[in-house]
Amino acid sequence: MEVTLRRFELLDVDAMMTWASDPEVAAFCRWEPYASTESVLAYLRDTVLPHPWFRAICLAGDGRPVGAVSLEPTADACRGELGYVLARAHWGQGVATAAVRRALAAVFGEVEGLSRVEALVDVDNAASHRVVEKAGFRREGVLRRHYWHKGRARDLVMYSFVSGDPLPQ
Repeated sequence: MEVTLRRFELLDVDAMMTWASDPEVAAFCRWEPYASTESVLAYLRDTVLPHPWFRAICLAGDGRPVGAVSLEPTADACRGELGYVLARAHWGQGVATAAVRRALAAVFGEVEGLSRVEALVDVDNAASHRVVEKAGFRREGVLRRHYWHKGRARDLVMYSFVSGDPLPQ
């Protein structure tokens, strides 16, 4: 699957609403499904556009976003946390894996001082485990009861990709 990544624009609000309002998409995300286009627009304007590395996932030949991938800075400049989300209509087609690979190919050259990208995946999110593993991340271990998610403490699996790791084709 061929994908492209680009910066978001305010005009992407309707496309973003497709996945941001879907309860199945939001199940493993830290946010609840969005109820209105206005709240998605505010998130896009106030969080996404000023973010240092937040990209729209687009299918090759189509500029309409079908998801997002971002690198969240951490307290240590040498590492960032990768996050991604994809509209349900595109699940299971290799889109997320292609987007994560493309992001990894870009971030080390675009984010100064970055040498490690982490992906923290809920232990029960089997699809997301497959995405990061196919994209070349290495599983490091389980962080037990690492974060509070929708009413309970959850375990996360820590994955990493460091600069110099080979990108799978």
